[in-house]
Amino acid sequence: MKVTIDIDCTPLEARQFFGLPDVQPMQAAVMDAMEKRLLKEMENYSPEKLFETWMPLVSANRELVGSFFSAFTKGAASAREKDKAK
Repeated sequence: MKVTIDIDCTPLEARQFFGLPDVQPMQAAVMDAMEKRLLKEMENYSPEKLFETWMPLVSANRELVGSFFSAFTKGAASAREKDKAK
């Protein structure tokens, strides 16, 4: 025998039925606090500040990429010379 029961209720009604606490006020307070912190941090960051923060990484990566392409082109040039010699 198979029995199926469909219950149509809202999440709030289900929590009340099972005796769980209403967490909506806490969720609203946490979301408000997160929004305030996010807006405060957004005021501190501008594109200029982000660029200044990331510039050391960009310059180090630029040198690394430059040396990679330099080695790549040297290797490609020497392979081309070997093919021409054959």
